[in-house]
Amino acid sequence: MTSKVFLSLRVPAAPERAFDVFTQEIGAWWQPDPLFQLTGQGDGQLAFEPGCGGRLITRLPNGDVYEIGRISVWERGKRLVFAWRHSTFTPAQATEVEVTFEPVGNETRVSIEHRGWDSIPQRHAARHGFPEHATLQRVADWWRRSLRNLRPAP
Repeated sequence: MTSKVFLSLRVPAAPERAFDVFTQEIGAWWQPDPLFQLTGQGDGQLAFEPGCGGRLITRLPNGDVYEIGRISVWERGKRLVFAWRHSTFTPAQATEVEVTFEPVGNETRVSIEHRGWDSIPQRHAARHGFPEHATLQRVADWWRRSLRNLRPAP
């Protein structure tokens, strides 16, 4: 997996609190994007099942649950890694998200690396026919919009 997006921001909280808000309150800060909907029914309500081996899921308005991906690393306050799959991906197609939480003074730097976009063909619905650099820019913009809402209360 070589094709990736990387971005980071600082939040006014300790790493453990930032991790908890990222994982336990994803439904509050996540911003759906019509360009990158997770399923044909939209994004639904995202939620993490805690721990290594848990899942990132979404509950759709009709009650269906879609598994976005499995969690491979769960280190509270430090690192989170999980698969990220669009509902139309084949078994050979997957991306991966790695989130790190670093203390910086009284804040935490939350960094996201979303990698593996090279496994998704340009003609795939999730890429909308965009060339790689345009896909990556739009994915970065999508994460940036969502992360602006990641503001943990102390």
